[in-house]
Amino acid sequence: MTESWSERSVEEKESMGFAEDDGHTRTGTVWTATAHAITAIIGSGVLALPWSVAQMGWILGPFTLLACAIVTYYTANLLSDCYRTPDPIHGKRNHTYMDVVSSCLGPRNVFLCAIAQYALLWGTMVGYVITAATSMMAIDRSNCFHYKGRNAHCNTSGNLYLILFGIVELVLSQFPNLEKITVISLIAAAMSFAYSFISLFLCIFKLASNHTFQGTILGAKIGGTVSLSTKVWYAFQALGNIAFAYTYSMLLIEIQDTIKAPPPENKTMKRASLHGIGVTTIFYVSVGCIGYAAFGNKAPGNILTGFYEPFWLVDIANVAVIVHLIGAFQVYGQPIYAKYENYLSKKWPESVFFHKVYMLALPFCKPRAFRFTLCKLILRSAFVVLTILIAMMLPFFNAVVGLLGAIAFWPLTVHFPVSMYMAQAKIRRGQWQWVVLSFLSAIALLVSVLAAAGSVVDIIHRLKHVTMFKTKL
Repeated sequence: MTESWSERSVEEKESMGFAEDDGHTRTGTVWTATAHAITAIIGSGVLALPWSVAQMGWILGPFTLLACAIVTYYTANLLSDCYRTPDPIHGKRNHTYMDVVSSCLGPRNVFLCAIAQYALLWGTMVGYVITAATSMMAIDRSNCFHYKGRNAHCNTSGNLYLILFGIVELVLSQFPNLEKITVISLIAAAMSFAYSFISLFLCIFKLASNHTFQGTILGAKIGGTVSLSTKVWYAFQALGNIAFAYTYSMLLIEIQDTIKAPPPENKTMKRASLHGIGVTTIFYVSVGCIGYAAFGNKAPGNILTGFYEPFWLVDIANVAVIVHLIGAFQVYGQPIYAKYENYLSKKWPESVFFHKVYMLALPFCKPRAFRFTLCKLILRSAFVVLTILIAMMLPFFNAVVGLLGAIAFWPLTVHFPVSMYMAQAKIRRGQWQWVVLSFLSAIALLVSVLAAAGSVVDIIHRLKHVTMFKTKL
């Protein structure tokens, strides 16, 4: 019996001149895919988890962390089956999330997906600027307390730090594409693990020094400055924070596209998702719950801002956050640059502004010349400046993170994967699978709406009590 293409080994395919059915050689395994998945999931959202658990308490907090993990894993499996269409084993490959949407749902849904995906990308960039500035201010403040004492006046303004971060990103934004900043991306991934583990260690140390568990069954108590409505809006916002921490689906197809076959890519990706989300969930539950046990209902919005000693370790963690976000800003920004530059260059194919390449000599660097177009130089710089200005106007870490989670959770994590799976599997309206998946999508939509409402209300409330362009910690 003749072997099918998918049953041939990589060596056999390479001996025939190419490794896979589309001509690309893929070497990814379940372990490389797991590493990519963990790197994609773990990010600055982990810093908001103790605060999020504090808004819900000891029952709803851990339950929400686990529920989001289960939903993310389930929909990731559905999405894995859509990597090849119309058959998950022998169908045509889809190299990106939008390719899957196009193949399964058509061009109209591609437009809707693009709105959600690029809104999330840009919103995340704004959130990263705020987080980086917060970490810079935290370093300044912890050093102030260390040298002047805990009773010293150590309030610090973040505008200078926002501007410094923006200057670095202005330079990095001129790199032509993601391939040219691979080293920065790898360093950023390593830094995310560094500050995440330091945060967990600091929380464990504080919990041990307290000699008791903090926190309550229902979370933050009503009274004083916390009214019933404030508690409700904060709880909704916490939903968005937790959902944002598990953001993963929009990168899953790109990860799956690196996996070699056999076994089938969807089978390998499902194992990688189980390992990646499983490890991340254990870590998230540990940080969220131990952080809450250590700080109780007074858990800070960014857990690292709650520590001042040992100041050198706190500084290392905050530096790791800053380095991570410098690279992550570009990872999220480069797809946006590529999208509008492609569109504009096709719209005006003869324009010097978009097509003429200029060269600037660089005597001490390789390559020896910096190549650029006026479009890239001006529009990318303007985009970075606009992002920094928005971050200055909305310096609210938790509210912005909650809003990003709301934007990502329903459309990108649940709705599109569920809809694409039902289209590919030909699940008809009224079948039990259709009912279950539609109910899951409806619940996710409700969570996103509530999370968005809580975050928007908090942003509006804070804007009434803040001076524009006066970011303080």
